[in-house]
Amino acid sequence: MVIEVKNVYKSFKNVQAVKGINLDIHQGQFIALLGPNGAGKTTLVEMIEGIQKPDAGEILLMGKPWKGNEDELHHILGLSLQETRYIDKLTVKETLLLFASFYELSEDRVNEIIGLIDLQEKQNAYVVNLSGGQRQKLALGISLINNPKILILDEPTTGLDPNARREVWNILHKLKKQRHTSLILTTHYMEEAEQLCDYIVLIDHGTILKQGSLDQLLDEKQGNKLVEFTLEETDNSAEPFKNFSNFSVDWDSFNKKGILQLNEMETGLPEFFKYLKQNGLRLKNMEFRRKTLDDLFVSLTGRRLDE
Repeated sequence: MVIEVKNVYKSFKNVQAVKGINLDIHQGQFIALLGPNGAGKTTLVEMIEGIQKPDAGEILLMGKPWKGNEDELHHILGLSLQETRYIDKLTVKETLLLFASFYELSEDRVNEIIGLIDLQEKQNAYVVNLSGGQRQKLALGISLINNPKILILDEPTTGLDPNARREVWNILHKLKKQRHTSLILTTHYMEEAEQLCDYIVLIDHGTILKQGSLDQLLDEKQGNKLVEFTLEETDNSAEPFKNFSNFSVDWDSFNKKGILQLNEMETGLPEFFKYLKQNGLRLKNMEFRRKTLDDLFVSLTGRRLDE
């Protein structure tokens, strides 16, 4: 086991940020901690990084606690926090050489990293002149300079435009193929977790709501096909589905909008249409789609991931 989090708690004054979390991470596994802002993701990874100490519980990296093993664990860990500050008048290559010197690494390793993060054309540019996406790629390069066994990225693409975000994803896809590094990624972007990680942990208010692979979380037996629909205004549409027990309908009475969960469209839709006709309800529009992690989060919390 690369990382073991055992019944960990952490509070700040009157706020309990992490409440009894248990989590195991294996060699080469890419894990996403997915949840809204304030869910406890950053506090949890800061304890794994050794920046914060748990109030209760235990965290082991490679079977060892932080206390008494700081030097060894720092050498196997790579970090990229939510914000990275640089020396503006150093170039990209000089910045990487500086961090490489902390680990007594050669210029060959720096050149390798520059290729990995695709900043060859910018290696002699001052950091102050880099775009937001280029600065984030540099931060990722710094976190990888020591070839870490454990990489922790805290909201690495927040604030980036879609193209810059995908460039960061491409770097992580290349890293994932090597199966050498285990990744913990905190994010509130559903697509980011789906694209990069083979195991997803939904977290909110300091607790794990659900965890598993994407297929496990969106289990077809749980009704993974969704129909979003709105109704025409009628006298019957205040609580139109209170007597509809065949399937799960999440109804928004204010917007006259609903989401119907189905296992099988072929058998479910005719029953749905029959119910509408019997109750004098008329469809305004409808859309078919597959269930997403955001839908799952809403079903567990009543809120969306980006709220």
